[in-house]
Amino acid sequence: MKETNLGRREFLKTLGVAGAGILAATSPWLSAFSEVNHTARDRCRIGIIGPGSRGQFLMGFLAQNPKADIVAIADIYQPSIDGALKIAPKAKVYKDYRRLLADPEVDGVIVATPLNTHYGIVMDAFDAGKHVYCEKTIGYTMEECFNMYNRHMSSGKLFFTGQQRLFDPRYIKVMDLVHRGTFGKISAVDAYWNRNGDWRREVPDPSLEKFINWRLYGDSSRGLMSELGCHQLQIGTWALGKLPDRVMGHGGITFWKDGREVHDNVHCIYGYDTGESLTYGSVISNKFYGLEEKIMGNLGTVEPESGKYYFEEVAPAPAFLQMVNSWENALFEEIPFAGTSWAPETANVNKGEFILGERPKTDGTSLLVDAFVEAVITGKQPERIAEEGYYASLLCLWGHKAIETGQMLVFPEEYKIDYAPYGTKKINPATDSPA
Repeated sequence: MKETNLGRREFLKTLGVAGAGILAATSPWLSAFSEVNHTARDRCRIGIIGPGSRGQFLMGFLAQNPKADIVAIADIYQPSIDGALKIAPKAKVYKDYRRLLADPEVDGVIVATPLNTHYGIVMDAFDAGKHVYCEKTIGYTMEECFNMYNRHMSSGKLFFTGQQRLFDPRYIKVMDLVHRGTFGKISAVDAYWNRNGDWRREVPDPSLEKFINWRLYGDSSRGLMSELGCHQLQIGTWALGKLPDRVMGHGGITFWKDGREVHDNVHCIYGYDTGESLTYGSVISNKFYGLEEKIMGNLGTVEPESGKYYFEEVAPAPAFLQMVNSWENALFEEIPFAGTSWAPETANVNKGEFILGERPKTDGTSLLVDAFVEAVITGKQPERIAEEGYYASLLCLWGHKAIETGQMLVFPEEYKIDYAPYGTKKINPATDSPA
């Protein structure tokens, strides 16, 4: 299965369903691919604000979509412009993004700039009457995210966020199974993203250090929580179907002592009033455990990143292994241990099974970009896609604040929006604002 060639019908077929309807409760944003009558045209014109590495990655998918035209790019860094023009050689070039927003030939924009610049650009884009796809995390502060969401609601324009797992076949199928009760009562989600590298990018001139390595500095980034945690916290709330009500965390710079201001390791615990927990951790000086979200129920565990599941009840060990275990138990019963007697677990022989038969090569990014194109053409906002991105952004920023303050924080009521799965209060975007 090739990510760049996976169309809507093949996508749904891969999930093993006849259409999006059966997964509506789990993934209502699939309505972006519904069969609807297109309005004025069957193509859309996209402008790229910030065609750096991520922006060019997204442009690569747009360039393959016959319904999309990349008509303009905006950046202040010439190497990024040069790279973007190799993908879209006919695109108009602007050094000031506001000129791109004033271009009447642009229907929607993709914002892939540093985190601290998202707010001003997105708010200006809505004011200019453009549809918006904004990379995560959508805002630098919780208040910015709240204002951006409300502006989206009052403007009537589309708002997509860079939460590609919403369109990843592994995650969609996993969540369908989770919400059907296949793995029993979900009590915990343990998410982590580990790497071994300094997270730096090459800088051609020292004066460009903070411009290029903006992720490493506090005035432009929230570090690992906003750059990585935003994805996985969304998976936790997607699985549990509700918001946590408290969080505590810890972070530090323990290995990469190179002048950076953001932590090289972070850990947060999110708690629910009904007892469940969502944990998140990231370490960038050890990659052994890699990347995963472990969704744990009393009947089994599922790992959406690997696309595998494990049931608690596994086949009995072979006779020889049973014999060895019996011998080891007899031996260790004669040796005093604190606590319960030692017994080998069976988890290490449970190899699990793949949800989709094999691990897909897609992470959903191409389908997310395609969904934005479809939505711009139809003028229809897919249900809940903006809300998922909003809450994912809030959760990572909230966790970052807990790390910085060293306190256990309660989720601020003033930032809750009307989003049924989380049972939160309704807010009128036109009149309500944070207290």
